[in-house]
Amino acid sequence: MAMMKRIFLFMVVNILVVMTISLMLNLLGIRPYLTQSGIDYQALLAMCSVVGFTGAFISLALSRIMAKMMMGVRVINPVSARGEEKELVTLIHRLAQRAGLTVMPEVGIYQSPEVNAFATGPSKSRALVAVSTGLLNSMNPQAVEGVLGHEIAHIANGDMVTMTLIQGIVNTFVMFFARIAAWGLSSYLEGNRDRENNRSIGWSYYLCSFVFEIIFSLLGMIVVCYFSRRREFRADAGSAHFAGKEKMIGALQALKSQYGAIDNSHPSVATLKISGRKGLLSLLSTHPSLDDRIAALKGVI
Repeated sequence: MAMMKRIFLFMVVNILVVMTISLMLNLLGIRPYLTQSGIDYQALLAMCSVVGFTGAFISLALSRIMAKMMMGVRVINPVSARGEEKELVTLIHRLAQRAGLTVMPEVGIYQSPEVNAFATGPSKSRALVAVSTGLLNSMNPQAVEGVLGHEIAHIANGDMVTMTLIQGIVNTFVMFFARIAAWGLSSYLEGNRDRENNRSIGWSYYLCSFVFEIIFSLLGMIVVCYFSRRREFRADAGSAHFAGKEKMIGALQALKSQYGAIDNSHPSVATLKISGRKGLLSLLSTHPSLDDRIAALKGVI
């Protein structure tokens, strides 16, 4: 059950947006945080906050469009839908009403043998719930309801905006510390920097800023993934409330038995996947392991 932000899809778009804005600022020579005596840390923090949150919210605004394009989602028209598609729309809308949503999310299907579903979108009123044909064909109705209840819980909990705010904070500090580190390292490398008028801000500073942003962005992903895993547990609990605890547990058990049908070959959309990792790799996983999620619902952990 996929996290709504963003995650590698969200994170990759976010990082690209932030780094593009950052590069443009450097190329245009816009460095209001550099003064005759060095770095103005308050000005730097203010600039990083604006750019960092702008990148996060641009990623959020594009999330639904990007998901449709990358996953090939076909949105179902609730008025003209018939048969299984009508049943799917009815089920999702019923769960949404139980969750207290006043605007029904879009419902979509994408052709894939993988067992997967995800929710995304910039707000509760502009959300999308998409389901793979593999999930619909391989799961019983009770398990499907558990999966969809989880996705509706993400929307009802406002996880899209929550993760965007967390990403914005991470972006801010990534840029902030990257520029401080770049200033120190480039000063050391150039050696003869004229700190009186900053005339000697060369390419080493731009290169160091770029490299440090990449490094700190990867570290920041660990923080974002940690909060993503917390939101997954909460969404599981929400599904247990909206759809029924046994249905949610049954859905996770079904996913566990069909783990081989979960496609993890596309890292750019890893946050739209329902799997989790163990060991050190779990630090970069947006989802807890299925065993941990089942145990949490059973009250074991």
